Amino acid sequence: MEKTAIIVTDEAERTRKMAEAIAAELTDYKVISVVAKDFAGTDLLPVALCFFGAENPDHASFSYLNKMLQHINLVDRSCGIFSGSEKAAQYLCGMVHDSELTLRAEPFLGEGDIKTWVKKVIGQ
Repeated sequence: MEKTAIIVTDEAERTRKMAEAIAAELTDYKVISVVAKDFAGTDLLPVALCFFGAENPDHASFSYLNKMLQHINLVDRSCGIFSGSEKAAQYLCGMVHDSELTLRAEPFLGEGDIKTWVKKVIGQ
């Protein structure tokens, strides 16, 4: 059975570029990339791995996903947070807290080796 990963981002170019680099590392996954404003709750059903990225904290386009994650249990699924902003990364980490997604690595803030970071998120 094919493993599925989802990458949800805001519309910032920097975030989009990081999302593309993450997707390139997920060679063993079917990757669903979606802009947060277009996210649908059913997008999470098939995923084993989630990545969320935004440049601004409390980004309005993440409001639906934020509310949904407060009422869903995604235990045993890994999650990676990425951003160019530490405040936005903190917001996204808080957003996933109630869902029990597993944050296996510190947020990626655009510095360092993204390949190594993706492997940590996957649990390799």
